[in-house]
Amino acid sequence: MINTIIFDFGDIFINLDKPGVEKAFRNLGLKEWHADLDDLNKRFEIGKITELEFIQGFQKHLPNASIEDIRKAWNAVLGDFPEYRLEFLQSLKGKYRLFLLTNTDMIHIDHFEHKEGMSVTRDFYNCFEKVYYSYELGMRKPDVNIFKHLIHKHDLNPKRTLFVDDKKENTDAAASLGIEVWNLQVGQEDVTELFAKKIITL
Repeated sequence: MINTIIFDFGDIFINLDKPGVEKAFRNLGLKEWHADLDDLNKRFEIGKITELEFIQGFQKHLPNASIEDIRKAWNAVLGDFPEYRLEFLQSLKGKYRLFLLTNTDMIHIDHFEHKEGMSVTRDFYNCFEKVYYSYELGMRKPDVNIFKHLIHKHDLNPKRTLFVDDKKENTDAAASLGIEVWNLQVGQEDVTELFAKKIITL
């Protein structure tokens, strides 16, 4: 029986607006997404570069964009944070060991906390035994070592642990270690359907 749930953040609890961030950068003059920007993002997500270095990487392609322009465009991907999902998460507290494991960076987390406010973010974080951000861990999904870290750090039994993520490469990595997984289909499924879909039985 599952006693531990590890949740992703983006498109699990907070909605993401991927077309919105693409539009925001086009409005700044970025005609195409360059491969070096993907590498820049990955390095920022594991804390290998600073916020300034990350922004300067974009400024190579957008020399007329200010630091604030790029920060704002980058945060355009973050959509709403539905209250009903927070309430669902709160209903799980005390019944399961809960962890948050997300590939993210300090710009996105700072924006989320500022936008939602201290009360909401505190209520959200308080649901978890531990919150893990890739930029603090120095690793990102789907690296299996990130899951091994949680297993060993918190003495988790993979067979009694469920990992919920919207990206198949991430759930595949977790499954390779024996962790139960739910590869949630964004737009078709919602995390609040955890029991209705019998991902976990009551």
